[in-house]
Amino acid sequence: MIHLTPEQHVFVTERHLATLTTLRPDGTPHVVPVGFTWDPEQGVIRITTRFTSAKVRNIETRAGSGSEVRAAVCQVDGGRWLTLEGTIAVVRDRDEVLEAMRRYAVRYRTLTEDPRRVVLRLTVDRIMGSAYMTR
Repeated sequence: MIHLTPEQHVFVTERHLATLTTLRPDGTPHVVPVGFTWDPEQGVIRITTRFTSAKVRNIETRAGSGSEVRAAVCQVDGGRWLTLEGTIAVVRDRDEVLEAMRRYAVRYRTLTEDPRRVVLRLTVDRIMGSAYMTR
């Protein structure tokens, strides 16, 4: 499991947006802005979205083909940046959705209930970043 340095942990808990990169069925990158939360106990990023989003379709299409589904979240602030990569899955479990919403409210703002809401769960296994963030 990945453990962040103290600097990295502070960075991923400050209020910043990031980008999520998934792959479309034709293999081209789909990059969109997202808010995310870091769970240090599980080494995962959670992103909430609706099950109708292109992100979800991209992930589920690749998962349906039997291949490992990978994605990356990149957060940038001036000269500080981190890219967190790993396997990603769509989670529809109500408890997981509520937990993601709770964490999101701490970092960003309270989300309204939406029956279409799902969680993109990225299990981080690789980190890249600016020199300051990776020493």
